[in-house]
Amino acid sequence: MSVGVDTCPWLPGTDTDTVTSTFSLVDYVVFVLLLVFSLAIGLYHALRGWGQHTVGQLLMADRKMSCLPVALSLLATFQSAVAILGVPSEIYRFGTQYWFLGCSYFLGLLIPAHVFIPVFYRLHLTSAYEYLELRFNKAVRVCGTVTFIFQMVIYMGVVLYAPSLALNAVTGFDLWLSVLTIGIVCTVYTALGGLKAVIWTDVFQTLVMFLGQLVVIIVGSRKVGGMVHVWEVASKHGRISGIELDPDPFVRHTFWTLAFGGVFMMLSLYGVNQAQVQRYLSSRTEKAAVLSCYAVFPCQQVVLCMSCLIGLVMFVYYQKCPMSTQQAQAAPDQFVLYFVMDLLKGLPGLPGLFVACLFSGSLSTISSAFNSLATVTMEDLIRPWFPQFSEVQAIMLSRILAFGYGLLCLGMAYISSQMGPVLQAALSIFGMVGGPLLGLFCLGMFFPCANPPGAIVGLLAGLIMAFWIGIGSIVTNMASGMAPSPSNTSSFFLPSNLTTVTMTTLMPSTTLSKPTGLKRLYSLSYLWYSAHNSTTVIVVGLIVSLLTGGMRGRTLNPRTIYPVLPRLLALLPLSCQKRFHCISYSQVAAVLSRLYPFFSRSLPDLPDSLSSLSFFLPSNSHYSSEPGLSPSNCPSVSPQWSAGLVGRRVPAQRGAQLCSAACPPPLTLCFATPFLPHRPLLISLPVGIKARSFTFSA
Repeated sequence: MSVGVDTCPWLPGTDTDTVTSTFSLVDYVVFVLLLVFSLAIGLYHALRGWGQHTVGQLLMADRKMSCLPVALSLLATFQSAVAILGVPSEIYRFGTQYWFLGCSYFLGLLIPAHVFIPVFYRLHLTSAYEYLELRFNKAVRVCGTVTFIFQMVIYMGVVLYAPSLALNAVTGFDLWLSVLTIGIVCTVYTALGGLKAVIWTDVFQTLVMFLGQLVVIIVGSRKVGGMVHVWEVASKHGRISGIELDPDPFVRHTFWTLAFGGVFMMLSLYGVNQAQVQRYLSSRTEKAAVLSCYAVFPCQQVVLCMSCLIGLVMFVYYQKCPMSTQQAQAAPDQFVLYFVMDLLKGLPGLPGLFVACLFSGSLSTISSAFNSLATVTMEDLIRPWFPQFSEVQAIMLSRILAFGYGLLCLGMAYISSQMGPVLQAALSIFGMVGGPLLGLFCLGMFFPCANPPGAIVGLLAGLIMAFWIGIGSIVTNMASGMAPSPSNTSSFFLPSNLTTVTMTTLMPSTTLSKPTGLKRLYSLSYLWYSAHNSTTVIVVGLIVSLLTGGMRGRTLNPRTIYPVLPRLLALLPLSCQKRFHCISYSQVAAVLSRLYPFFSRSLPDLPDSLSSLSFFLPSNSHYSSEPGLSPSNCPSVSPQWSAGLVGRRVPAQRGAQLCSAACPPPLTLCFATPFLPHRPLLISLPVGIKARSFTFSA
């Protein structure tokens, strides 16, 4: 059973028009073991403590998960079978330009770790869409939830059916047997075991994915003469791409498109997608959630590197052993499977390992979809309207929802089989919806003036724009002869916002003439979709918010706002901060503690989202804080803010001193800041028996 440099899988003189690949008994055993172990892990967590489970344990793993399993689950959630088949095919056809997508992972994971996770975690959410109600209102929450459900329901059936169809076309592996087996196994362990079972099966399936891809790289590189030879041949044939610095967003893949357009794609996945947010919130501490996000970065780089190496090895292999006629005419998503079956022929068990790797991707993605859909349906659509449900009833209903979504997934897989060319649009919908949802969360988190009408209108505008450009691009390509293969093949198109996925057949690699008019707009690179659509939501949302009065007359929860500029300026050196006349809350607190000794034991804490807030004075102003300071002596700044110690919950008036009979001599702090909400921020001070208020007000 040698894996050294080998000859082509077909001997000279044989019929190269037909390549038949079949599974051996060992291959089936390896594949079945994947399903058995996945089911066993799920049943273990379901039966452990049966009857004592709570809704928190079922949906949030009791918020006690450690960093490593959460990180591997984050990686596995969107490392689907579509990605395992799509990326090597992209590298085989167009070269390594796609590899620069790895540059986007840095900001695409750093921003969620330091912006989205702290806000979500400190609000103690279960569903990411709870944030929308805290920031806006219940209507915005329902809109976000319904949009997410639509996105995932369309996607999960297709992501189950498409790889099964590709596998059937290449290996003869029974189509509906694989669909039903994967769907039923996934439904059982997700519904019974909850999020903890999903996370630990994701860990196991991630290891299987790594092992399956590693085997292909090792065996393939040895058969073609080693990785050095692979690199030389790929370079000779122009498959090692340089840095393409063309800033044109209508060019499918350039450095800027991949490195910066990819950031928005990553944010839509790792920042605001319920499947990922739910894993962050299941961590035992906020630090563990942030570390899990950090840990995904090297793992993503390794996954991308392995997929690209498989594509290069496949290219060199088929330079030595040209494809048969059947293979050359196959859809691009089948190339990897043909390559693996050719490469691993005569090595029993290894083809089965790669198929196990492929379906590990499907299992991890679909189980995450079931669990997140059950969670948002329960928390956003049922519990707010039926709060009287007991714990036992809520657990039972959560499991029924997971089973229901599992059956719906199988139904969507059947519908996918009847779609034909529409399958491309169905799978692309997943990418189209991610950008508007990202824009909705950014609108709420970074713009305190945004209000509920602006959020709803902005979301609708973003969705309309997304579907207009996305569907328009598909229809234009189909009309111009770049349509998918006939519906009886397994050609499918890859969603635009998966972590390591490319729409290799959605956009042409070259065009004979530059499109004009609407066709020009439709040729926008798919990697800019998330950026374009999220920006549409923000711009439209802000315009509508300003036209409808902003947050005037509405309550704004300061914990839902992320103070962007103060956090950025806090990263500057101390000398630069002094130049900006930056006064931190800790400095104000120190002054108050010195002037009022009781503050040392009862000094209030600002909300977590504002804890590092800084106050900025213009250069012609000075900071003064003395007891009894007259408002008329305050520096002339605009707007002027005063902070007073009061004996009751009354907002301080602009430039006024407030004091009750029980308070120490009044203290007035005057400073300018555009970063606090315009409504008063009242924080109670327990001083002895009486409560005081520390008030910031315009």
